Amino acid sequence: MKEINVKPAEGRLGVLVVGCGAVATTFITGVLMARKGLAKPIGSMTQYDKIRVGHGVDKQYLHYKDIVSMADLRDLVFGTWDVYPQNAYQAAVYAEVLKAKDIEPVRDELMAIKPMKAAFDKNYAKRLDGDNVKDCKTRWDMVEALRADIRDFKEREQCDRVVVIWAASTEIFVPYDAAYHKTLDQLQAAMKADDREHIAPSMCYAYAALEERCPFIMGAPNTTVDIPAMWELAEKTHMPIAGKDFKTGQTLVKSGFAPIIKTRNLGLAGWFSTNILGNRDGLVLDEPANFHTKEVSKLSTLETICKPEEQPDLYGNIYHKVRINYYPPRNDDKEGWDNIDIFGWMGYPMQIKINFLCRDSILAAPLLLDLVLLSDVAVRAGRYGIQRFLSFFLKSPMHDFTQGEEAVNNLFEQYTMLKNAIREMGGYEPDEEID
Repeated sequence: MKEINVKPAEGRLGVLVVGCGAVATTFITGVLMARKGLAKPIGSMTQYDKIRVGHGVDKQYLHYKDIVSMADLRDLVFGTWDVYPQNAYQAAVYAEVLKAKDIEPVRDELMAIKPMKAAFDKNYAKRLDGDNVKDCKTRWDMVEALRADIRDFKEREQCDRVVVIWAASTEIFVPYDAAYHKTLDQLQAAMKADDREHIAPSMCYAYAALEERCPFIMGAPNTTVDIPAMWELAEKTHMPIAGKDFKTGQTLVKSGFAPIIKTRNLGLAGWFSTNILGNRDGLVLDEPANFHTKEVSKLSTLETICKPEEQPDLYGNIYHKVRINYYPPRNDDKEGWDNIDIFGWMGYPMQIKINFLCRDSILAAPLLLDLVLLSDVAVRAGRYGIQRFLSFFLKSPMHDFTQGEEAVNNLFEQYTMLKNAIREMGGYEPDEEID
């Protein structure tokens, strides 16, 4: 065993969530209920999973907190930003994800969480109509206002550390442009020039968080931190960044099932995925410009798992289609259908059908908890920049596309990366033995 270099998780950990909708309130309510012993944080890797460390007579299986110092649920303090002024209790009731019996016991704590005014540009989410919005003249003003919010929250709640996580809506697609997004100087200049075409509001949140020495996690498919300028800022501030897009339903299935096809050396002719959902996320994604951002995120999964250039006979001509349909009657109860056309011996066709009736926020909530806690561990371990070991939790994992790096989307390879990062931070040797 090597020397452990993770500083202890002492004091209060602030969790600032961008968005106070269904995902955020389900996450916050679940944590508050869990620490009262009234609910269990099922689905959370940090709370349930065990990792093998050591070999032979020294082999043991340990919870993450027994390998690296991790913040306790009792030490988490919550704050939010949102375009709607409703407090977290009102928002949780409105979302209709959780039943009253799972909200009422923590009503007072939820009511105390009043969202700060959001840094918002309606052009990036035309379907949202809230008025709890900052009056900022420029993108740079947004950054300064958000930095002040973070400082005020940290002082008011007496937090030792803060993590910022995006759980708000998907913005319209902002393609990477080397003239604005390549260097930190370019990014700053564009913000100060109030370039609203190339600088999304989410970039202001990320910039503010990193400058205030807070890790930033992008839970939507927004471009945000997936640009070299933000990587430069993360390196400069020695802060971790992670993204993008919480891996909840259909892509979780895809990242776990596609490796079965690949490992068995079966051919894949086509994969058609369609979803229906009726929550606020579905409403925003009903706008074509916002859906395109999600589409780019979801389409990247198959290609990096199956690698058509390595096996052209099997994966050289995959037809991959993704659809998301807004359907209000379902609210947060998302349904994903997958039709998979495969072929086997001598090219004979076969089909696989998957119908996943899931609950979007119920699947997302534990991801927020894990990403927050593990990003905090990363800070205390001195890790900064892109945290590839967090790819397990994300739909379109960050990678250095400027150097031709491919994202790792295979769920089982991602799990190995996750375990090995925790082993290394805990002073144990990494390995790839399946257990």
